[in-house]
Amino acid sequence: MTVDSLASMIDHTLLKPEATPDQVKELCAEARRHRFKTVCVNSRYVPLCRSALLGSGVEVCTVVGFPLGSSETTTKVHEALRAIEAGAIEIDMVLWIGGLIAGEDQAVEEDIRAVADAVRSRDAVLKVIFETCSLDKVQIRRACEMSIKSGAHWVKTSTGFGSGGATVEVVRLMAGEVHLHGLKVKASGGIRTLADARNMIEAGAERLGTSSGVKIIEEFQQR
Repeated sequence: MTVDSLASMIDHTLLKPEATPDQVKELCAEARRHRFKTVCVNSRYVPLCRSALLGSGVEVCTVVGFPLGSSETTTKVHEALRAIEAGAIEIDMVLWIGGLIAGEDQAVEEDIRAVADAVRSRDAVLKVIFETCSLDKVQIRRACEMSIKSGAHWVKTSTGFGSGGATVEVVRLMAGEVHLHGLKVKASGGIRTLADARNMIEAGAERLGTSSGVKIIEEFQQR
C-alpha cells in the first residue's frame, strides 16, 4: 500500500450537526492536500464543497435519510436527487433500520430500490448504511441481500451516530456476502488510527469513512 492508494480509499468526513461553513472549507482543503477520494458532508454543504474542490479530483459524497433511516422513501429519493443536482456523485443512504428489525423486508427493499433507481438514473453511486451496531448477523445478511437485489453499489457499516462503529468481524461478514455480487464495503465509525484502517482493509473494506483521515495519512507517512 502506498500513501496515495490509502488516501484514495478515504471519504474525509464531517457530519456533526455543529459543523460550520469554515470547518467544511477546511475539510475540503485537507482533502485537496491529501488527495482523498471524497469529502462526505451533510447535503447543505454539497454546493460549497463542489466549488471548493473544483479541479482537484476529489469528489463530493453526501448522506440521505441520515442518521435514523426512518424518513419516507419519497423524501430519501428527493434528498438524493437534489444532492446530485447540487454536485454530489456518491449518496450514502440509511436504510429503514426499524423495518429491518421488524421483518418488514419487502418495504425495506423497496426503500433501497427507489433510491438506487434514482441515483443510477443520474450516473451516481449509492451506498447503503446498515447501522450494524443495532443488528445481529442474520439481520446484516438480510440487509446485504436486499442491497444486492435493489441495485446498490456499496454497503456501509455505520452512521457514526449509533452506539458503535465498524468492526473487523462485521466488515468481513459483509464482504463475504456482497463481493461475489459485485458490491463493495465501506467501513465507517470509530476508524481513528492507521491500525484501524489496515484492519478494515484486510477484512474486506474498499472505502473508509472517517474524520481522522489526516491523522491516518500522517501516521502512514511517519512509518
